[in-house]
Formats: sequence, structure tokens, C-alpha cells
Amino acid sequence: MNKIGNTSSISNISNISGKNHNKLPFVTKERMEEIIQQFPTPFHLYDEKGIRENAKALREAFSWNRGFREYFAVKATPNPYLIDILREYGCGVDCSSMTELMLAEAMGLGGEEIMFSSNETPEEEYAYAHKLGAVINLDDITHIPFLEKITGVLPETISCRYNPGGVFQISTSIMDNPGDAKYGFTREQLFEGFRILKEKGVKNFGIHSFLASNTVTNAYYPLLAKQLFELAVSLKKETGANITFINLSGGIGIPYRPDQEANDIRAIGEGVRKAYEETLIPAGMDQVSIYAELGRFMMGPYGQLVTTVLHQKHIYKEYIGCDACAVNLMRPAMYGAYHHITVMGKEDQPCDHMYDVVGSLCENNDKFAIDRMLPEIETGDVLVIHDTGAHGHSMGYNYNGKLRSAELLLKEDGSVKLIRRAETPKDYFATLDGLDIYSGFNF
Repeated sequence: MNKIGNTSSISNISNISGKNHNKLPFVTKERMEEIIQQFPTPFHLYDEKGIRENAKALREAFSWNRGFREYFAVKATPNPYLIDILREYGCGVDCSSMTELMLAEAMGLGGEEIMFSSNETPEEEYAYAHKLGAVINLDDITHIPFLEKITGVLPETISCRYNPGGVFQISTSIMDNPGDAKYGFTREQLFEGFRILKEKGVKNFGIHSFLASNTVTNAYYPLLAKQLFELAVSLKKETGANITFINLSGGIGIPYRPDQEANDIRAIGEGVRKAYEETLIPAGMDQVSIYAELGRFMMGPYGQLVTTVLHQKHIYKEYIGCDACAVNLMRPAMYGAYHHITVMGKEDQPCDHMYDVVGSLCENNDKFAIDRMLPEIETGDVLVIHDTGAHGHSMGYNYNGKLRSAELLLKEDGSVKLIRRAETPKDYFATLDGLDIYSGFNF
């Protein structure tokens, strides 16, 4: 463990409160300079205190349901140090690939601690999930015979992913378009699939659905829950299936912009409880467990990408060139996503300069911000790019031969721990090792 300095960290307002999210760096400028002396930028820094407070709040918000479990979406932040923190609060993992299953097994997870939610799944991945005893969440009705061929006898517990089609909206606001998504069973297929699975000996059933991504409204989960609870009642009545859990999946978002109001997880939990008591309890289904598969909500606000300004370019626009690029954070380039930026040490200065904040890739979409109003920036300034704790480092890639950065954990006791080293050229060339293409890759 590396202890760096004794200066205090800056406390963020967590996204658990329902108040506006305060976009502050996790540490002071002086502290960050100490960290950078040991771990050069760019790197992702995670806040253990915030992660723990958020996990505790989620657990408390759903404590009314005896079987509640959060299956953390590994794809969001596949780092065992961070996942181990969540496990202390009863979290399992949601895996979507072979390597994520391997990570779970290496961490000592197995059985119902693992939810396997995949699509277009190779045979070997289903076989591996079955070997681990994971709860398999089928994405399509044709996967029933496919899985049976692999396992011989189907598992006693099976989940099926439901896609209602159409457009999902809350009041008059369109949230997403499930009908255009590649995932899940139709309603008719779901009823048929439950009948087939029941005939083949499956004893316990789960329902899973994901209708919208990154919703910043307390209404999404309760509305989704109401729909799934009503569906569960109909499925039980028409197929006789023993439905033991309903998985609300992900979709609870975070306020990427400082003027957005954060979700209140306790209000969300209470809304789901109300729907549960109105729908499932009268149907005699009061033993149904509620599951979640949250990635962004669990980790997003508690990671920050730290990068140093290398260059300034004055042409038709003002450009700030950083040592980080889309390899370290793809979301702005891929989705046009907003991530707030703090210039360390200039938090109280007026944002009176317009910049494009860019990386070094040979792609013009390699921009963390476009026409962003910020304080005057100088070469050598340190920028903190907020809310990168989910789908930040994990979406990294090696285009242009760029290497992915380190991950650091800011511990509650004030120390900083390296939880993933930065890639090296040796890592980049490792897949050529042993081949006869060229013998000069010796790094």
C-alpha cells in the first residue's frame, strides 16, 4: 500500500442523496501533485469512501425485500479490488463473457453469486457458466435447446430476458426504444419459453428486463418493476411457473452534468416496495426476491480520469491537448457524452475561456469536450474528468498503439493503492510472442 501525503481529501456530495451532484475532485491540488509524482498521468482514481456509502445506501433502500441482491455489472468496472468492496455489502456479479466469468471464479465467486447475462453466446461460455453454477439468464427462446444440448439436463433455475418492444416512456418523455434493441424474448415467446422450460424440468424461474439506460429519474425502477410484477403474476397464472426472482437489471443513471438532480436510491427503493405490495403480495408471491444489475450507479461517480495538459493549439479554435485520449475514456468520442472537467487549483476562477479538450489519437472525434467554457488553462495544468468510474477504463482499447492507463484507489485511510498498473509496450506486443513474424519484439 502506498501512502501519499497527509493532506485531506475533498468530500463529494454522493449521488445517493437526490440533491445536485457537487462536481469536485476527490483530493486537493497539493495532494494530487503528490500522487502524480509517484503515478504519472493519465490514470483513473477511485474513491473508496464514496463506493462504500453508495453500496450501503442501496442495501438499505431494498432491505424490505429479504432476498434482494445487487449483481454488479462487471463490464462497467472489471477490477477485483473494487468488486471486493461491493462484496462486503452482499453484492454478487453480473457477467457477460468468458473472461468475466473467469474473473469471478478467480475471486472465489460461484453458484448464485454469479448472474450470466449474455447474448449471441458461444457454446463454451454457457458450458463454463453452468460449471460454475451461475444463474443463466437466457436472451432468446432458441437458446433453450442450445443450452440443453450443452448441459444435457437444464439447470433447476433459469432466468429469461424480456423485451416488451415499442417505445418506453415516462409520462410524455421517451426514455428509450426497446423495440429497436437486439435483446430478449417477446411477450409471446416468454410465455412459450416458460412452458417449454417447465416441461424440461426447470423448477425455479426468474424474469429480467432492461428498458432504458442512464435514467436520471426516481420513476424508472418503480415503473419497470410494476410492469414486471404484473407480467410475473400472469406467467404464474398461465404457466404455473414458480417465479423466485425478478431482476430489474440496470438503468438507474447518474448526473453527468452538475445541474442535473441525482437519483434518490431510497425513494427508488420505496417506489419498488409499493409496487411489490400492490401487485405481488395480493397474488401470493410475497417470497419473490428482487435483483438489480447496476454498474454505472454503483461506480460511475466514484471514478475520475486525471490527465495533464501537454499542448495548446491556437488555430480556428482553441485546443487543449492532454496526455489522456479516447483510449482512456471512450464515451465522449463514441456517444458524444458529457463529462464535467475541473482544472485543478482553478475551481473558483471564472469559466471565461472556450476550449476543445482533446487527446492525441489520429481521429477528430478524440475530444473530451467541445466548446467547453473553462478557466484559462496553461500547459502543465492538471485536469480532472469526472464520473469515469463506470465504462471508463473498461472500454479502453489500443488504437494508434496507445496503452491503457493505471487504476488507483483512494483508500478511506488516506492512502493510495495501485489496483491496476499501466500497460507497457511489452503488453501491446505480447500477442505476437512466439510467432515467427519478426524476432525484434523484445521489450
